[in-house]
Amino acid sequence: MSPIVIIGSGLAGYTVAREFRKLDKTTALLIITADDGGFYSKPMLSNAYAQNKQAKDLISQTAEQMAAQVNATLLTKTRVDHIDTAAGKIVTNAGSFEYSKVVIALGAQAIRLPIAGDAAAQVLSVNNIDDYALFREKIMAKGGTVRVAILGAGLIGCEFADDLAGAGHAVTLIDPQPLPLAALAPQAISVGLQDALLKRGIALQLGTTASSINRQSASDALQINLANGSVIHADLVLSAVGLRPKLRMAEASGLRTDRGILIDAYGETSATQVYALGDCAQYQIAENVQQVLPYIAPLMTAARAIARNLMGERSVIDFKHAPVIVKTPSYPVALIAPSAKDAAAGRWETELGEGATISRFFDANNRLSGFGVAPQDARLRARLLAELAGA
Repeated sequence: MSPIVIIGSGLAGYTVAREFRKLDKTTALLIITADDGGFYSKPMLSNAYAQNKQAKDLISQTAEQMAAQVNATLLTKTRVDHIDTAAGKIVTNAGSFEYSKVVIALGAQAIRLPIAGDAAAQVLSVNNIDDYALFREKIMAKGGTVRVAILGAGLIGCEFADDLAGAGHAVTLIDPQPLPLAALAPQAISVGLQDALLKRGIALQLGTTASSINRQSASDALQINLANGSVIHADLVLSAVGLRPKLRMAEASGLRTDRGILIDAYGETSATQVYALGDCAQYQIAENVQQVLPYIAPLMTAARAIARNLMGERSVIDFKHAPVIVKTPSYPVALIAPSAKDAAAGRWETELGEGATISRFFDANNRLSGFGVAPQDARLRARLLAELAGA
């Protein structure tokens, strides 16, 4: 019998493999990955520098150890061109491989902004462990206090800013929104985060964007010209403006895509026995409602359901309320954001108490459907989750 094939060796791919092995110890598994197959926690990339962690320190298990743990054949440095669903084959740069079922766990890629200037190509992004290794190497090579400009004051940008400032570097955050974390958080939480970042020594350039990045003639520093007329000088520029699901392979395979690979309530794509999850997937969260959910909790829930479906069950991906934790030590935040539909018609209500700012979101029917809390801790999260479950 042909193996079950998992494309991708990030948290999504390996979690499906682990969950499947809890149910089935013997069915052949083949994992195909474009990288070296080592396992690391991607969320750690944005707060590893201040902990003085090198890239190798983030790898908890090697490819060989992971292959043994999940009893799988692991093909590293292998790129999938497309899935031939008619023939039941996966076409790669290392040949074609037959499959019985497929799980796509390719993740997402960093969005690159179209910025003018002769140094625009020097903008860095950190989306994997190799990116982190390069970013850390460049900071270390500069020595001393490094001036880092970060494009994007969303979740990842704020985490990197807090981390780098904590390590003693001079950080400037640039974002078109008027407040940090504005796309996710209620205003009261964003204001609290802004105050904490300023106290941390982070400079904020909000309500504007970078229009061009050029080399300074007298040094290897960079000059960032902003749309509001301001000029920033930096040694490095880090882009943290967001991620885009990797769709090329899915599109080449004839799978239905939108913002991500479209999957049904069982995690199955438009092709029979081909599943997807993680940052590359667009989940069905309700009838006629599909959404990209680039967070850990949905990934883990989807992996458990898909593992059962690989066994021949019909297990729905049953999403539970799980807060997004923003790893900003100067102002730790926990959020469950309302859906876009609810956000348009609902309202935030905020209270100050227990040493924290607590915001609750009520939908058009006055039902609690989200919250934000900072500084957050496990006790406050548990209390608000209980409120949400009882709503």
